[in-house]
Amino acid sequence: SPLLLVIPFKMKLAVLAVLASSVAAFTVPNASTRASTELAAEGGRRDFLGAAAAAAGMAAFAQPALADRDYANVGLLGGDKVVDVNNANVRVYLKMPGLYPNLAGKIVSNGPYNSVGDLYNIPGLTGKDKELLKKYESRFVAQKPSADYVIDRINNGLYR
Repeated sequence: SPLLLVIPFKMKLAVLAVLASSVAAFTVPNASTRASTELAAEGGRRDFLGAAAAAAGMAAFAQPALADRDYANVGLLGGDKVVDVNNANVRVYLKMPGLYPNLAGKIVSNGPYNSVGDLYNIPGLTGKDKELLKKYESRFVAQKPSADYVIDRINNGLYR
């Protein structure tokens, strides 16, 4: 839609105008500038319009940022029945009776895992732990660890 193309251009132009005025506020005046109260409309307007045209030209050809804004597997972090054992926080396992805190702590402390089957290789698992893993195995997936979420697996800083 043409409206969607106009809004970002206007926003870019506004941002550039603010940046240009901010930079102008911190520049040292030229020594040859004469102190006067009269408005130097001729040179000032020409310079301003030239700078505005250059800024508008740069904004028109600016490339969009192609950053990954949303984690594609965010539902696997606890918002769904299926849990990613490599990225989900320890508190996600509260939804699965018997896992939290002991077995959940072992799961998040011993990753990353290449597959769900690797969970059975966690050191110190008891027979009861393995039964619980088997019970919930269909609800686990092992996605590639994401640095944004691995760091918060044990403690995400949320307290009651």
